[in-house]
Amino acid sequence: KLPLTVEEILDFGESNRELFIKSSTYSIIPITVTEMGLTISWIFSSDPKSISFSVVYQESEDTPLDQCKVLIPMTRCNSHKETIRGQVKVRNSGIYTLIFDNTFSRFISKRVFYHLTIERPVIYDGSDFP
Repeated sequence: KLPLTVEEILDFGESNRELFIKSSTYSIIPITVTEMGLTISWIFSSDPKSISFSVVYQESEDTPLDQCKVLIPMTRCNSHKETIRGQVKVRNSGIYTLIFDNTFSRFISKRVFYHLTIERPVIYDGSDFP
C-alpha cells in the first residue's frame, strides 16, 4: 500500500515505478485527492503474463469497503503484451485507489511497471484578450 498525494504524483517526473506482486495477492495504490476537476492517468505493463486491474473511489478512509464506488471494474489485462493506458476524472475529493490484482495466479509472481500523471484542467481567464 503506497498512499500518494497529488503533489507526490506531480513530482514523479517521467520515471516509471515498479511493484512486485506475489502470486495470490494484490497491491493497491491509494491516491488522496482534495481538488475537483483533475484527471488521474496511468500507464502500466506487467511481466511475466497478465494482471487484473481496477479503480475504486472512497469518500474517506472511514468509508466501509462495501460502500466504495467501482469506477473501473476488475479487468484482466494482457499488459505483458501491450501497454495499458487509462484515466479517470476526479469529480469528488476522496481516495482513488488503483488495484493491481494477482490473486488468480497461484504460482507466478508479477512485476508491474507503472507511471502516473495528474492533469489540472486549463481554466481560461481571458487575461490574454486585448
